[in-house]
Amino acid sequence: MRAFTVTGKEQAGLSERPVPMPQEGQALLRIEACGLNFADLLMVKGTYQDTPETPFVPGMEVCGVVEDLGPNTKGPAPGTRVAVFGGSGGLAQKGVFPAAHCVPVPDDMPAEIAAGFIVAYSTSHVALSHRARLLKGERLAVLGAAGGVGLTAVELGAQMGAEVIAIARGDDKLAVAKEAGAHHLVDAKGDIRADLKALGGVDVLYDAVGGDPLRAALRALRPEGRALLIGFASGDVPQLAANHLLVKNIDAIGFYWGGYLTFRPKIVLDSIAALFDMYGRGDLRPHVSHVLPLEEVAEAMDLIRSRRSTGKVVVSI
Repeated sequence: MRAFTVTGKEQAGLSERPVPMPQEGQALLRIEACGLNFADLLMVKGTYQDTPETPFVPGMEVCGVVEDLGPNTKGPAPGTRVAVFGGSGGLAQKGVFPAAHCVPVPDDMPAEIAAGFIVAYSTSHVALSHRARLLKGERLAVLGAAGGVGLTAVELGAQMGAEVIAIARGDDKLAVAKEAGAHHLVDAKGDIRADLKALGGVDVLYDAVGGDPLRAALRALRPEGRALLIGFASGDVPQLAANHLLVKNIDAIGFYWGGYLTFRPKIVLDSIAALFDMYGRGDLRPHVSHVLPLEEVAEAMDLIRSRRSTGKVVVSI
């Protein structure tokens, strides 16, 4: 089979690999599409916290058809179309993934949507509902609001009844966030703190960017506000002043979605089931800005790296 293989730090490309055999607890999928995440870029660089040993195939989430199950494995029957977060292995024609995490995909859901659905939507769903306990009527500010996870936070925050402030760079990206349900738009090129203060401050801050935008937005949190730390796409991991948290009675909440699959997987699996139900009702409108073939994985990753994409970038296998 063909696969995009990482052979060393920032050394990767298409290669021929043997089809993996499913072991106990695993399902072999014929992969239709793979959703890219910023973490995939970090894996290629060798800086992600869960980077496998080389050689490996990146690609954290996929949509595909079950071809076989490992010994003594209960799971979706062969022929079932599923979506799954496997952590890696998705940028290939076939791959093995945890059978227990394979979720049947609605018949009317295109592979390009299903492949980029799980991580982005469930990250925001669990972060906002379980970790931040976002309430109806609260003011939610989203940094990186046009990105893969940020855009889902805008959409889900609006669905949960929050007053959503989208923070993104430039009119084009802000227009995408407005379409997803944002009530207010703040250009990240301006004075984020002043603009948020002018709107009356923030109850919950959702941040997948880090760096100076996070530093500025933190200073606009209201007393008892909550800052959700999702990731650091800027590459700048800021140090937070503990005295600032103390004086303003605010919370800094770390959130690593993949960790829940290890210590409380039911929270994630319940979230995914609820999100598929929402999609089936027409409540969610996933945004995929680019679909590229397997031969153009490097270009697909560069779209994310250079921030030229909005919503999800998906590789069609």
